Amino acid sequence: MSNAPLPTGATIGILGGGQLGRMLALAAAELGFQTHIFTPEEDSPAARVAAQVTVAPFENAAAISAFARGVDILTFEFENIPVAALEAAIAAGARVAPSLQVLTTTQDRAPEKQMLNEAGAPTVRYSLIDSGADIGAAAAQIGFPSILKTRRLGYDGKGQAKVQSETELRAAFDRFNAPCVLEAMAPFEKEFSIVAARSANGEFAAFDASENEHRNHILHRTLAPASAPPRALAEAASATKRVMEALDYVGVGAIEFFLMPDGEVLANEMAPRVHNSGHWTQDACFTSQFEQHIRAICNWPLGSPDRFANAEMINLIGDDVADWKQWASLNGAKLHLYGKRQARPGRKMGHVVKLTPLRR
Repeated sequence: MSNAPLPTGATIGILGGGQLGRMLALAAAELGFQTHIFTPEEDSPAARVAAQVTVAPFENAAAISAFARGVDILTFEFENIPVAALEAAIAAGARVAPSLQVLTTTQDRAPEKQMLNEAGAPTVRYSLIDSGADIGAAAAQIGFPSILKTRRLGYDGKGQAKVQSETELRAAFDRFNAPCVLEAMAPFEKEFSIVAARSANGEFAAFDASENEHRNHILHRTLAPASAPPRALAEAASATKRVMEALDYVGVGAIEFFLMPDGEVLANEMAPRVHNSGHWTQDACFTSQFEQHIRAICNWPLGSPDRFANAEMINLIGDDVADWKQWASLNGAKLHLYGKRQARPGRKMGHVVKLTPLRR
C-alpha cells in the first residue's frame, strides 16, 4: 500500500451497511471524505449517511469489481465479509485496509489463536476438532468444563456451547456440524478490551483499556477506564501492538483480554475493525475510534487517543431503544441511535455514553 496520505475529497469504500459502517461514514465526512457503501441490505443504516450506495450480494463479483474501481481505499465494517469479495475487489485494483491476510486470519479461530500466541498474546489452552475422530483427544487434552466454539461465523455468543462431558461435547459438535475449537474454561476476574490503531507507516496509538460486561452473550456495558492492575493493562497494550505489527495491520482493531486471578492477561479474540467496546471514544476522547480508523487507512497522522472523561457506554438492545427519551433528557449522557427501522430481540439499536469529566 502506498504511504502517501489520501487527499481530502477522496472516496472511501466500506463493505457492510450496519451501524459500524454508519459511524465510519459520519467520521469520514467530518474529515472531508466521501463514502460509498456496498451492502446486500436495502435501506441500511450506513447507506442513509453516505454519498453513494451499491446494493448487491457480496457474492456478485461484477458488482464488487465496479464498486472497487470507484473508490480510493476500501475497508470493511465486520469480519464475516466473504473472502472472495475482497479478492474480487483487489483484482479490480482496490487498496484494502486492513489486509486480506488480516481478514482470513481473524475469520477462523484456529489461525487467529495461533497468530495471537506466536505474536506474544497468549490465549487459553485449546484443541481443534475437525471431525468426530478428534473429540476424544481434545477432551483428554482440555478437560471439562470447557467451551466448544465454531471456528468460523461466531459472534455475540452464536456458535458456542459450554460442555461438561464428552457426551455433551459430541452432541454440541453434531449440532454445530462444522469445524470447531475446544477451549479451556478461563476463571477470569474480568474482561477488558484494548482498541488501537496502526497506520501504514507503522504509527501506533491505543485507547485506554475498557472493561466489559455482557448479558446473554451480548455486550451490555463498557466502562472506561478499566479497573485492573496497571501492569496487566500495560502488557495487554504491548501485546496488541505486537499483534498489529505481526499482521502489518492498518486500521483500528480490538483485542478482548481476560484478567486472571494471578494478574496474568490472556487474549480471548481479535476483531479486525472498530469495536462495540470502543464506542465510548466518540464522546470521551479527543479522537474517536471511527475517526482514528479513517485516519489510519488513509495514512493521515493518527489523532490523540487521550481521554478527557471517564465513560460508561450502555448498549440499547431490542426494545431498550424505546427508552430513548429518558436517555436524551439525561444530563451528562450522549445518545447515539442507528436509525434501524425495526427493533428485534438481540438487535443493537443504539448506545448511550454517560460521561464524568476528569478534573484537571
